[in-house]
Amino acid sequence: MSQILQIAAIAAATFGTGAATLSVMNQDIPDLAVPEGDWAATGALDGRTFKIYGEDPASGSVLDDNILFRDGTFMSVDCEDYCNFGWTDYQTKEVDGVIHFTTTAICPDAPHTVVWYGTVSGDAVSIDVTWTTRRWYWTNQIAERVGGEAVPSKPVSG
Repeated sequence: MSQILQIAAIAAATFGTGAATLSVMNQDIPDLAVPEGDWAATGALDGRTFKIYGEDPASGSVLDDNILFRDGTFMSVDCEDYCNFGWTDYQTKEVDGVIHFTTTAICPDAPHTVVWYGTVSGDAVSIDVTWTTRRWYWTNQIAERVGGEAVPSKPVSG
């Protein structure tokens, strides 16, 4: 039997028995889990700007950013510069005088999702954030815990 016929016979037998299973499994990484509660679109942080700083211990990437709240929406200046995330609705709840907030920003041009969950006590902010990039062949996530404080708000275009 010629070599081509041998290869064809092996291929037919292999595919016929299901032995040649190709699996490209992309194991997903879940987004940041935000605590449940009575979240509402209150605009409680409207007009506030926070300067935040943090580092991803796994990669060493540094987040040095300003986050803004306006008209019931949220924007990260770094996220906007990176992928034009734009303004995203945010929700809040108050627990023992501390304002909790959350928002999920999705890049319109790439598979990036950024989930923010933070607390504001006076002028101090503490935030957990995940930036997840999902592609069919891999998923990557940067998780950071950042902190910061309120700074004077400046007019924002957009």
